[in-house]
Amino acid sequence: MRLLLKLFLLFSLLAGAAAGGVWWWANQTLSLRSSPLDFRIVAGSSLRSAIGQMQEAGIDLQPSLLAVLARITKAETGIKAGSYAVHQGVTPLQLLEKLTQGKVSQGDITLVEGWTFRQWRARLDAHPELSHETRGLSEAQIVGRLDLNIASLDGWLFPDTYLFDKQSSDLELIARAVRAMQRRLDTEWAGRAEGLPYKTPHEALIMASIVEKETGREADRTHVAAVFVNRLRKGMLLQTDPTVIYGLGESFDGNLRKRDLQADTPYNTYTRAGMPPTPIAMPGLASLRAAMHPAASDALYFVARGDGSSEFSRSLDEHNRAVNKYQRRGK
Repeated sequence: MRLLLKLFLLFSLLAGAAAGGVWWWANQTLSLRSSPLDFRIVAGSSLRSAIGQMQEAGIDLQPSLLAVLARITKAETGIKAGSYAVHQGVTPLQLLEKLTQGKVSQGDITLVEGWTFRQWRARLDAHPELSHETRGLSEAQIVGRLDLNIASLDGWLFPDTYLFDKQSSDLELIARAVRAMQRRLDTEWAGRAEGLPYKTPHEALIMASIVEKETGREADRTHVAAVFVNRLRKGMLLQTDPTVIYGLGESFDGNLRKRDLQADTPYNTYTRAGMPPTPIAMPGLASLRAAMHPAASDALYFVARGDGSSEFSRSLDEHNRAVNKYQRRGK
């Protein structure tokens, strides 16, 4: 009986010493390969797998001690996936706290209204904090990966500033932007004005993209939309330069010539009636709303005044006078 008591006391002392040793280690500074050091814990990782990922990233850990500490703190099943950043001076205890509370490090990227997918993709490709899963894929292949039934991604990504876990997939970010646009489009389509000449939300999105490219001035958007809606209702050609430029693609050198306006493409609204087959840019929310709620106007023409605003006209004679005033300066 005395022997059992002595053994119990001995084991208690050893256990206490071990626990004290683990706790001492838990509050010591970890050695990092660099500071700050970024690493990622993939979804579904066990504690052992997470420890391996952190060691591979450059955190000098004692795997067995961290495992014991995780059990003591009841953190072994609470580690959250995501991207993290740690700095020199972090302790094992602080590291576990970060992992269990999901204090992920985030990057951000702003995708701009009026840009095409080609422009957006260049920004995505250049972002150092994204994992470039789409690199080497064509736009059609990206559409296929996203399982979308659309001809082009232009128009289908909502312009916004997106936060993301560092080293997460650019494909997932594109998917998020598509979902955001679909939500916005569904909402605006459901609340659209009556009598619009659009048969589908897709056609409304095309109109919104044209409005986006034709003006950046908030006050003019609904009036620009009204001009194009009025022209559609009357069977007039839209005759909008941005669609022609889009149809020219990478061959456009910044100078729109008369021969460009006469060269027939599916996007030349000087040679083809109706709207182009796809959106020509990413419209923001204001342009979506303008397309769904154009101003109460009978204008059929507009011309830039040179200060960012536009002059709207109901007849060709009025329009020609406005062109003469603002474009030709009376010459």
